[in-house]
Amino acid sequence: MHSRHRLMLCTCPDPETARTLAERLVEERLAACVSLLPGATSVYRWEDAIQQDTETQMLIKTSCGRIEELTARLRELHPYEVPEIIAVPITEGLSDYLSWVDSCTTS
Repeated sequence: MHSRHRLMLCTCPDPETARTLAERLVEERLAACVSLLPGATSVYRWEDAIQQDTETQMLIKTSCGRIEELTARLRELHPYEVPEIIAVPITEGLSDYLSWVDSCTTS
């Protein structure tokens, strides 16, 4: 099944950075809504060492047509050298909500 909507995941180093990015994405109609989940602990390998950091997880709701531009904008604005940018298809959801996502991400 082809889905017209995506949930994008992106972590940020702190709540302020996440809030700034979220505001830009919504202002630019690349995202309908960005939920910020501060206090996430990420354990990962970077430069051949195990790292652990507290980050803010961004849950970005958008439409398929905005993925490429949204990804490019995150790469441009994000402070990480290699930011987490993952898209997950939304296969089910309240039709009124998904219609709202469409209306908010139409340029």
